Amino acid sequence: MTGRSGLVRVVEREARVFRQLWRGPVILSFVTPVLFLAGMGIGLGGMVDDGGDRDLGGLDYLEFVTPGLLVASAMQVAAGESLWPVMAGKKWMKTYHAMVATPLDASDVVGGHVAWTAIRTAMSGSAFLAVAAVLGGVPSAWAPLAVPAAVLCAAAIAALVSAFAVGQESDLAFTTVMRLGVIPLFLFSGTFFPVAQLPDGLEPLVVISPLWHGVELARGATTGQLGLGEGVAHVAALVAMLWLGWRWAARRFTRELQA
Repeated sequence: MTGRSGLVRVVEREARVFRQLWRGPVILSFVTPVLFLAGMGIGLGGMVDDGGDRDLGGLDYLEFVTPGLLVASAMQVAAGESLWPVMAGKKWMKTYHAMVATPLDASDVVGGHVAWTAIRTAMSGSAFLAVAAVLGGVPSAWAPLAVPAAVLCAAAIAALVSAFAVGQESDLAFTTVMRLGVIPLFLFSGTFFPVAQLPDGLEPLVVISPLWHGVELARGATTGQLGLGEGVAHVAALVAMLWLGWRWAARRFTRELQA
C-alpha cells in the first residue's frame, strides 16, 4: 500500500493513539503557549508598551508577540514529536517496523508522521488563536491565515527533525538538538522582538530559520501588514524546506526500516 491511502492509515493510527493520550499533549501544545501569552503578552507587554519608544511596527506588544508564540509553539511541538517518538517507533517499541511489515512502506510512515504533526498543530493553533483574539492580540480579520502558516512551519520542522532522529542509534543527541537548535530558534527568530535588533552579523542568518519565515507569515496575517511578494517569498522558503526535509526523511526511513 503506497501513496495517499497508506499515509491516511498512518494518520488514522496516530489519531487513535492520541485519543487515548490527549491530556498531556494538550497541555504542552495549547495550555503552555496560552500561559506564555498571558504572562508575556499582557504582563510584560504592559511594561513594554508603557516604555514608549519601541520598534514594533506600530503594534502593541501583545499584538506583536501573539503570532510569534503561535508559530513557535507549533515548532516546539513538531520538534518534540519528531525526536523521542521517532526513536520509539524505530527502536524502543518498533512500531515503525510493524508498519512496514504490512503493505505500508517507509514513505507512508514518514508521510503519515508529518501529516499527523500538521493536523496536531492545526488543532492547537486554532484554539490558541481563538484565545488570543479574545485577549485582544489579533487586530486583523485575516488572522485565521496564521494557522496554515504555523502548520507549514511545523511540517517543515517535523520532516527535517524526523530525518535526523531516525538515523540515530540512541537519544543522546536529542537534548543537544533541543538546547542548541530549537531554543535558539525560539529566542532569535522574531518571536519576542524584531530581528532588526539582532547584531548586524547575525540578522542575515534568520533567512535559514523556518521559524522566522513562519512568524513573518503569521504576523502578516494577524496584523494585515504582509505584502504579496513578501508572503510568496516566505511560503516558497517553507515549501522548499519541507520538500528537502521530506526527501531526506524518506531516504533515511527507507534505509533504516527496509534495509
